[in-house]
Amino acid sequence: MNSLKKGHISIALVCVVLGFLISFQYRISTEQQQALPRQRVEELASRLLDVERERDDLRAEVAQLTDEMTSKASAVDSKALTDMRFRAGMVPLTGPGVIVTIDDSKAKVKSDENQNLYLIHDDDLLRVINELRAAGAEAVSVNGQRLVGTSEIRCAGPTLSVNNVRSAPPYEIHAIGDIQTLESAIKMRGGVAETLGVWGITLNVTSSENVEVPAYQGNTSYKYARAAEGASS
Repeated sequence: MNSLKKGHISIALVCVVLGFLISFQYRISTEQQQALPRQRVEELASRLLDVERERDDLRAEVAQLTDEMTSKASAVDSKALTDMRFRAGMVPLTGPGVIVTIDDSKAKVKSDENQNLYLIHDDDLLRVINELRAAGAEAVSVNGQRLVGTSEIRCAGPTLSVNNVRSAPPYEIHAIGDIQTLESAIKMRGGVAETLGVWGITLNVTSSENVEVPAYQGNTSYKYARAAEGASS
């Protein structure tokens, strides 16, 4: 933004000088029309040509500065738009991270036990995702569904719904971030992996330098929310 401000100042200064030169050119032209000695007329004509050349140079400089300002403004707008699309999850991403695979327990359930304890529920998935986010995950997806601010994870019968898209286990979570930090968050003693393991629910963590997280494909429009009065655009 400082470079844009400097560009505006440069254009303003050039325009001031250009205005002075045009005024000077007009005064010389007026003097030429009056009765003056030939030598004086020739001198003024020479000065007039110099002023006109300088005027043309300044006009060219103004045009160049204007083009540069327009180009820089476009670059700033483009970067801001790219950043917004990144934050909104509208861009597919790739980078180092982990792939966490969770599956229902294969253990034999006793007759006096609740079978649901051996199945993955929405709160189990949310615990894993929250650990990853707390560990600095920059992008997360579940079974190909990108998680954004409006995403929901809820039970839907024997399946789980993410972004209103149902999928059955196993659930594959892709998370981009620092590999060691993400792994430690999931595998720490007394953490989510150990807790789910009590019920035989399997949780495997695979690290990769090229974890892929797709772009969000759900609804992006707002029906009721709008910018608050006085909010910056």
